[in-house]
Amino acid sequence: MSHLSPTSNQQPASDLDSFQQHIGYHFRDPGLLFLALTHPSYVNEHPEEATGDNQRLEFLGDAVLDFVAGAWVYRHYPDFDEGRMTRLRAALVRTETLARFARQVGIGEALRLGHGEEEAGGRERDANLCDAFEAVVGALYLDGGMAAVTAFVEPLIEPVAEATLAAEADWDAKSRLQEWSQAEMGITPRYRIVAEKGPDHAKTFLAEVLLGKKVVGQGMGHSKQAAEQAAAQAAWKALMRPEPAVSEASPPGGS
Repeated sequence: MSHLSPTSNQQPASDLDSFQQHIGYHFRDPGLLFLALTHPSYVNEHPEEATGDNQRLEFLGDAVLDFVAGAWVYRHYPDFDEGRMTRLRAALVRTETLARFARQVGIGEALRLGHGEEEAGGRERDANLCDAFEAVVGALYLDGGMAAVTAFVEPLIEPVAEATLAAEADWDAKSRLQEWSQAEMGITPRYRIVAEKGPDHAKTFLAEVLLGKKVVGQGMGHSKQAAEQAAAQAAWKALMRPEPAVSEASPPGGS
């Protein structure tokens, strides 16, 4: 039984057909895809339509992606220990990576957004793209099972995994700082948001990271998580900066 009928003026059936052709999968239940591409802002502005939003599918897709990425890493990197596998999987399913995948497959153009979210640049916002990508994965799982998900996700994962490892980017800044500070100082970093500015749809946050009582880094971002990552990166650069060379001073009155 179909979940929804894709009859919205904003997302006609022809657009759904085009998107399905682009991702190389045609849904037996197109209503699942329709739901996956419906942002909560659209539902809020169109209460007269008997539609839901993509948040439940996002929840499902998040869990499926964790499994698919973890299984892929396990198969492709047999020499990695648990910690390295965990870091690489986290890099593959973080918000920025999934938003990049969403852009690759054209999810931004296919999203059903409310007018306010559209005007605020919602089609380019990483959080929206990440959520919709997870929702599409959830829809694929319900419609075609794990085989449909792996066929869709694994070709996206492979080049990103290789680039991530080459750049050592699987060590996200917060994890790297925590591992170092716990090993070297016996301290776990603490984060706090000290300022935020801008309208609700485009806030910027300022975060600080502390080791003990000392602030060791600050960073800004469009989410609290991004600001904390930026603060951790700043702290890492400061802590790892080599000490300036100190030349031996001549004694007063020396020759």
